[in-house]
Amino acid sequence: MTNGFTGTLAIKGIVLIIAALLLFAPFLFQDVRSIEVAARICIFIVLVASFDLLIGYTGIVSFAHTMFFGFGAYGAAILLKQMGPGWTPVLLGALAGVAVSLVMAVAIGLLSLRVKAIFFAMITLAAASVVLVLASQLSQFTGGEDGITYKAPDLFKPATKLLSDADGKVLRLFDVRLNGKLASYYFVFLSCLVLFVLMLRFTGSPLGTVLKAIRENEARAEAIGYRVVAYRTFVFCLSATIASLAGTIYAVWLKYTGPDTSLSFAIMIDILLMVVIGGMGTMWGAVIGAVLLVMAQYYLRDLMGAAAEAVASVPLLPELLNPDRWLFWLGIIFILLVYFFPKGIAGTVMARDRTT
Repeated sequence: MTNGFTGTLAIKGIVLIIAALLLFAPFLFQDVRSIEVAARICIFIVLVASFDLLIGYTGIVSFAHTMFFGFGAYGAAILLKQMGPGWTPVLLGALAGVAVSLVMAVAIGLLSLRVKAIFFAMITLAAASVVLVLASQLSQFTGGEDGITYKAPDLFKPATKLLSDADGKVLRLFDVRLNGKLASYYFVFLSCLVLFVLMLRFTGSPLGTVLKAIRENEARAEAIGYRVVAYRTFVFCLSATIASLAGTIYAVWLKYTGPDTSLSFAIMIDILLMVVIGGMGTMWGAVIGAVLLVMAQYYLRDLMGAAAEAVASVPLLPELLNPDRWLFWLGIIFILLVYFFPKGIAGTVMARDRTT
């Protein structure tokens, strides 16, 4: 019996190691780029996990997830721009983003969740495309293609001193300045941690079991008395709410919101790739998928550049490892991952445990 759970324990152990690295990231990796990568990983873990609630636990394929992410980001961005830096515009922006997301989710859910498979996916894609066009054209509110630049709350300004000595100089911990930038990162980390833990508890609850039953056999779930459309609409709204909150967190961190950072279809593709890499219906897979893809996006070019230099004397290899071909190699890596882990990394490993 013990051997049947070794893979699951290994996946959970990896996730705990990732969590520890993210927790101490400002002290372990002190350059600006590394902190940006860590913050982006935190945001995408929540975003991917919230999407996994749809596709992994109820079988709903939606292309509107970035739309909800954008509502949260633009809600905070517009109010921070209009009202100035402070917590009131952040909270009001978050509430506005959630409210708009819920209205859209209910509308799409009630009108479309009776539609099956690809037809529902196309409806969500159309809705997301309309919102992207509106965000680009309503420049008096959204800044158009240029987006919105604003100031975060004063606590997150780099000049803010969290702790200072008798001379007024900011204190350091392990040579890291205890300033507003550090506070900003831990705002992202802790907010994302709370949202992820809530989703983890939700999927482990009796309601999460019902959602899995709907995914496995919708007709049987309805036959034993569950209102499938109501449950699917509820989880669609829950997923939209969490995605919207993730957008607000990202907007506060980035201090810029535009179509490319919050509504782009490229973000939706990234989310889908992360879910497939990590494994659908596991939650742990969201962590693994987000980490691997974000790291590849930021560091694969650098690794290829170093490898090309190392094999400079070998014919053909330097050309194949040219950093400009990083997307080609990313595609190769993705194909290999899908081949060897058909249910995603976490999904495949945990499935082997269940068959042991």
